[in-house]
Amino acid sequence: MSSTQIRTKFTTFRPEGFLSAANAAEFLERLTVEVKSSVDSALLVNMEAVEFMDSAGLMALIKAFRLAESLGHRFGICSLAPSVRIMFELTQLDKAFEIFDDPNAFQVAVNR
Repeated sequence: MSSTQIRTKFTTFRPEGFLSAANAAEFLERLTVEVKSSVDSALLVNMEAVEFMDSAGLMALIKAFRLAESLGHRFGICSLAPSVRIMFELTQLDKAFEIFDDPNAFQVAVNR
């Protein structure tokens, strides 16, 4: 369902497949563990392997984002599929989240 990679100055969490009501609780649990256990001050959720996301998956991201903010961590998202990006735009969450084209763009932002 996901993998984790440690990069310079930030941790990358990479969910895969479908993020829906069927697995949103597990996704949130794994993402929460990543946010709480990260030794870095920034976490990137790389969505390149996510094919579909419904409102339950979106709510899990919002909860993890709020947790990261409360802990003083930077929280970014990258590599959104067009169908997932539209969900962010329609809900105007593209203005709340830091969304990047790819991990390299996030790394540049973190290194500033």
